[in-house]
Amino acid sequence: MANTRSSTPAPAMVNIAAPSHNNNDNNNDNGNGNDNTTTSTANTLANDTIMEEDTDILEPAEVTSPKTTNVSPATSPNSEGVKRIASTARNEIAKAKTPDELKEKQKKRKDSKSELPHSLPDTFKSGHATSVTPTLHTSKSLSTSFLLSEKELQSCEVLRNLSTPALYEHALKFEEKQGTHLTSTGALATLSGKKTGRSPKDKRVVSDTPMESAVWRGLGSPNIPLNKTSFLCNRETALDYLGSLERLYVFDGYANWDEKHRVKVRVVCARPYHALFINNLLIRPSSEDELAAFGVPDFTIYNAGSFPANRFNDGVTSSASVSLNLESRELVILGTNYAGEMKKGVFTYMHYLMPTRGVLTLHSGCNVGKDGDTTLFFGLSGTGKTTLSTDRDRPLVGDDEHCWSDDGVSNIEGGCYAKCIDLSAEHEPEIFQAIRYGTVVENVVFSDRSRVIDYHDCQITENTRAAYPIDFIANAKLPCLAHHPKNIIMLCCDAYGVLPPVSKLTIGQAMFMFVSGYTAKVAGTEDGVLEPEATFSACFGGAFLVWHPFKYASMLAERMVKHGSTAWLVNTGWTGGKYGVGSRMQLKYTRAIVDAIHDGSLSEDLVTYHTTGVFNLQVPRACPGVPDNILDPSLCWTDLENFQATLRMLACLYQQNFAKYETAMNSPSFDANLVKAIRDAAPDVVLTR
Repeated sequence: MANTRSSTPAPAMVNIAAPSHNNNDNNNDNGNGNDNTTTSTANTLANDTIMEEDTDILEPAEVTSPKTTNVSPATSPNSEGVKRIASTARNEIAKAKTPDELKEKQKKRKDSKSELPHSLPDTFKSGHATSVTPTLHTSKSLSTSFLLSEKELQSCEVLRNLSTPALYEHALKFEEKQGTHLTSTGALATLSGKKTGRSPKDKRVVSDTPMESAVWRGLGSPNIPLNKTSFLCNRETALDYLGSLERLYVFDGYANWDEKHRVKVRVVCARPYHALFINNLLIRPSSEDELAAFGVPDFTIYNAGSFPANRFNDGVTSSASVSLNLESRELVILGTNYAGEMKKGVFTYMHYLMPTRGVLTLHSGCNVGKDGDTTLFFGLSGTGKTTLSTDRDRPLVGDDEHCWSDDGVSNIEGGCYAKCIDLSAEHEPEIFQAIRYGTVVENVVFSDRSRVIDYHDCQITENTRAAYPIDFIANAKLPCLAHHPKNIIMLCCDAYGVLPPVSKLTIGQAMFMFVSGYTAKVAGTEDGVLEPEATFSACFGGAFLVWHPFKYASMLAERMVKHGSTAWLVNTGWTGGKYGVGSRMQLKYTRAIVDAIHDGSLSEDLVTYHTTGVFNLQVPRACPGVPDNILDPSLCWTDLENFQATLRMLACLYQQNFAKYETAMNSPSFDANLVKAIRDAAPDVVLTR
């Protein structure tokens, strides 16, 4: 097997000046009831540990030289020095072309501009020149080109919503040096470069905007502040880099299958790999007319990941920067080509916007039964969320991101972004079969000769990924809409072996477990440490939250009460002792539990429940297909005293994690009854200092 990674050539010098930027936000609902405590500086927060869900490999922030606190005059947005640098850069780019090439390109630009009507909107003009095909992989021809309103991008050839075949052609023609190749299944394999996972410590949310009162800041928050001037510098760096290129790729599509709350998303990027990725992950316009009528986007991503950020820009701590401006509704990506940053950037924006409309955003899987009963699955990496939500007897609504509105549950995405490390046809046939023509696979290793992927080879990264449209899953439910959930399953992999395999939760316990977002993992063996490590990620997706976690938890509780949803805690981790002593819960038992939840076998009319100590969980005394003694974890331990000590230790970890949310929950905007319910649901243990 051969590693096809190759180095990416350094991009040309570009202008980093930022012109004045018009903000046209139409939604000034700041919300209320959020943590407005004083925040730390960006530098301090960037060096703190940020607990979050572990859906992919997280890249550490780079160690940098001492930072300036203000923008240097030499790099300020409108300095004469920067303008001279920009002019020099553009001259150098022009010199790199032959006279004939330059002459021909200038002629094409002139002809294109002269033919454009002046009555169309500034954001884009359609109906000319570039021929593309509709985004649902049909053969119907669609002639559409347009001009981006940003002046820095006017000189580029802009390719909008290219078809999958066209993007394949561009990727194979222009990205060979970036490691892009065709594999034996027809999937397009590529490399994301130095960054093979998200960079949470490089993520910033602009602070000096009217939306600041909505943003969760402070202890535990992923939202590191960035001032608006620094954001504009990042934005202009990205635009000038993109504007220096021969061609740009633009995708216009949607987030959310619920048309009432659909968000129009535009992605401007340099790599056809990124264009194909986002074409697969978002919802594609279904016709020429729909694309032509797309209009002004609600959210725009400028992906200039091949060009580094200026680490001396105030608030930027490395060459990678992912900065979100809620006021201008823009995301700027610099210094990382990891495509997942675009997916999670959209998700983060949805986490801000949807609650202002009374819609709850959820990091969850979702499937439906033959009678239309809906189940949501929450869980961090390694808990079995994908395995358990992918059920051949229950159509898949979505595997990762959902909204819960007054009309039911809707998938935010039009595709899936699945891990493929150790993937096999035997254990995950649906994902294995989805890796075919049209799919993008990232950072995999394959044979130079046969082009067969080795899913077990992790020499590039363990975070190998496949991005494909959801209709590549044979059992997908289209459109991706479902009724209000009947059951909500919160998964954890308890490596301490003290939580029961299944328990029914009260409303207060559901909020507490949701805000906690607990699982446990085993530390790496390089240093010889084999003790379990607790991981908490608020709302099972703390890295993407914008509002305070209790806002999402209270919305969850309100919907559960209104629609009669039942919440369950399902432990897929250890039994009979902690990791290294006990054994992993057998998958057949967990599947039997989930089946029993779905078919009503765990109804209180059919089985009796007992209450555990410390966590006060309601545990059934019987479950079809599961030995009775397995249901009570204390019966599986040989040392009951050790069991009780471990149980209390885990409860203390829960309490310590929950303590960082306490202050904000005193806000008068939060329902006092819900606040009391979640506090009463905390484990019965006294923290000692």
